[in-house]
Amino acid sequence: MLTAACGGSDSDDSESTGGGSAGGDLRIYSSEPAFLVPSAADDEPSILVVRQLYRGLVKYDQEGAPQLDVAESIESDDNKTWTVKLKDGYTFTNGEPVDADSFLRSWNYAGNVSNAQNNSYFMGRIAGFDEMQKEGVKKNATFSGLKKVDDLTFTIELTEPFSGFESVLGYSGFFPMAQECVDNFDACNKQPIGNGPYMIDGEWENNVQIKLKRNEDYAGEDAGKPDTLTYRIFDDVEAAYAAFEGGELDVMYTVPPNKIAEVEQNYGETLLKEPSSSFTYLGLPTYDERFQDPKLRQALSMAIDRQAIIDAIFDGSLAPATGFVAPNFDGAREGICEYCEFDEDAAKALYEETDGIEGPVELWANAGSGHEEWLQAIGDGWKNTLGIDYKLKVDITDFGQYLKVADDKKFTGPYRLGWGPDYPVMETYLAPLYTTGASSNNSGYANPEFDKLIQEGDAADSLEDAIPSYQAAEDLLAEDMPVIPMWWGLTTVVWSDNVAEMVHNPITDVDYGQITMNN
Repeated sequence: MLTAACGGSDSDDSESTGGGSAGGDLRIYSSEPAFLVPSAADDEPSILVVRQLYRGLVKYDQEGAPQLDVAESIESDDNKTWTVKLKDGYTFTNGEPVDADSFLRSWNYAGNVSNAQNNSYFMGRIAGFDEMQKEGVKKNATFSGLKKVDDLTFTIELTEPFSGFESVLGYSGFFPMAQECVDNFDACNKQPIGNGPYMIDGEWENNVQIKLKRNEDYAGEDAGKPDTLTYRIFDDVEAAYAAFEGGELDVMYTVPPNKIAEVEQNYGETLLKEPSSSFTYLGLPTYDERFQDPKLRQALSMAIDRQAIIDAIFDGSLAPATGFVAPNFDGAREGICEYCEFDEDAAKALYEETDGIEGPVELWANAGSGHEEWLQAIGDGWKNTLGIDYKLKVDITDFGQYLKVADDKKFTGPYRLGWGPDYPVMETYLAPLYTTGASSNNSGYANPEFDKLIQEGDAADSLEDAIPSYQAAEDLLAEDMPVIPMWWGLTTVVWSDNVAEMVHNPITDVDYGQITMNN
């Protein structure tokens, strides 16, 4: 099980304890989301809003274990065919029922290649996925593996058994969608139609704010606590922090990397600071022939002094990554990445075995999030150790646009990206990022042996039995190095005196809807 992370509270995922009361307007820092529809939202800013607008079959407790949410039961005798029964009484904010159709509709829409949804990949285990991915498939095509039994019951047939399937269902990409939303995606993205404890107040004001109000018809037990949630959108985390210091924000789920010591000094009593499961890496575009030699990728990794960068730029607060799976996940192992160890001589020796690379190499990151300084440190290290010239390419402030460059495989050099767990199974750090053709496989990595090991792990009788196969797949990554692991993150949630109770979940991050405020 995961290490629990709950700041200022010993509450579980569904209710807060301690001081404060319901009511008030909670003002939240956000960068611009990419989407507010479950089938498309796959980035952190989007998901932090979507999880207040929608509810799915399961949610996660403080130990990272799945707990039934909208589902009454989820059962399987063979880990291949699953039967889901829903609780009665849930509705969308437009009055449509949250029933079997609403889940099947959402998954069919997401999995249909004609709809080009970011979370299509997550439907890949459902029988019929290959047919749904064929060119020219009709927009109303449906999975052969999804069957409605009655209004509140449906079955899911997977192509292969997967013992972790119930855990995966808590990912926001599996949330239901109203028919009205599918009929007009753009309108629903602007003015979402959800089934969660909050609903949109007005519409998404791009690059300005997203305002939510409590959904008084919400049928769940975890009703929203603040009257309203106002996500104020900034394109620069430094500007957001200045707004927080000026009393314009109540919660920041992250702080500028160079301000961590200052934040700790000034806000020690209202700061959650602890190791997180977020993974920062430097991706290598293997679709670019310059980066196709594994030895070159290994050399680049060994020429990075992670600890020195962490000490100089992050006040020593991060943990260098020595593997690809978060240390607090079952199956994680420290030190499995030999080429993550800083060794200038070994890096030079490896590099001399390659054809080298002609500079300047472009180092990519999204702007406004404080990545320039550590990217420059990496570039300086490569120049000093390997003689590779470089230049920074940090000029895209809209994270959605940056992700589109990633998805379109348009990076012209190594790129910064991060990854957080979508569900509490170590596979979440492997399959979505490195399986051939996976939606978040931005490096273009393709290794049939890796894919086979992931499939073997999925087919194991239990998650415990799956671990050896997943670990073997991770070992391949440590040799092939399609990405360079950098470090494991630090949860740095800071809140104002207006907040009485902070609630944080190790999988789903800050639960804004369960925060209580001082009167």
